[in-house]
Amino acid sequence: MKTLSLVVPCYNEEESIPLFYQTVSKVIDKMNTPTPTVTPEYIFVDDGSADNTLAEMKTLHQANPETVHYRSFSRNFGKESALAAGLQATTGELVAVMDVDLQDPPELLPKMFALIENEGYDCVGTIQKERKGQSKLRAFLSSSFYRVINWISDVRIEPNARDYRLMTRQFVNTVLDLPEFNRFSKGIFSWVGYKTTYLTYESQPRAAGKTHWSLGQLFSYSIEGIIDFSNAPLRLATWVGSISFFLSIIGLIFVIVRALTVGGSVAGWPSLVVIMLLIGGIQLFCLGILGQYINKIYLETKHRPKYIVREEK
Repeated sequence: MKTLSLVVPCYNEEESIPLFYQTVSKVIDKMNTPTPTVTPEYIFVDDGSADNTLAEMKTLHQANPETVHYRSFSRNFGKESALAAGLQATTGELVAVMDVDLQDPPELLPKMFALIENEGYDCVGTIQKERKGQSKLRAFLSSSFYRVINWISDVRIEPNARDYRLMTRQFVNTVLDLPEFNRFSKGIFSWVGYKTTYLTYESQPRAAGKTHWSLGQLFSYSIEGIIDFSNAPLRLATWVGSISFFLSIIGLIFVIVRALTVGGSVAGWPSLVVIMLLIGGIQLFCLGILGQYINKIYLETKHRPKYIVREEK
């Protein structure tokens, strides 16, 4: 019988934790009927929550000390850090990553388990169809992000892929061997390779509470993914600078030829200001792209930990 570790990042999810545990426990019980198949190991990670999330984790641990464990951060470090902390705490031969809000249907676990055990897959991921209640703008931006990153990156990321997946111990150990501070899990899961397949499921409503991801946070997260897995923005800055330089040479030649053939003319302030703003804007745009990459290098070279655990059981 194998141990199935369930990594569950949480941020202000006091209402969802009991519901998640009850629902997943029922699925595990079905997997163990009539023949015991897996032993569950729950790894809840409290990402610096401000509500009673940690208290709910402690309650579950006290009732199930052998199977339920938790790690609590000293502050909010973000979902990527919580995910890394959870993976590092696992001991099972199989590891699943799930959201606590039950938008990732636990009912898929038996099928995912069967694909790994019977078909020899190292990872079974999930793809969520269009989320119910999602605005058209949010859906458009999401699909656009996947088109862009798959166009400019050497690593293909499945559109609408979720973090929800079941992995072998070898797969997880390979992910943990990657030392970078800046982490984009969807890209990392794809980059390591291995034999992977995906299951598609209908969108599910949250079990409780509200989403903590704003449109701005999702946009920032998308930019992180693009920078982490592509140098295309740097190439774009190079091309923009080159085109600007080429156009300036053409403009210089035009001014010289005009002065020699027609004669000089008094330049107007509006045109001069527009040209200055154009060149300055291009320079700042290119410097901004370069700055993003330098910032990534700066964070990596400081060698700070991805998270700080305040307490764990």
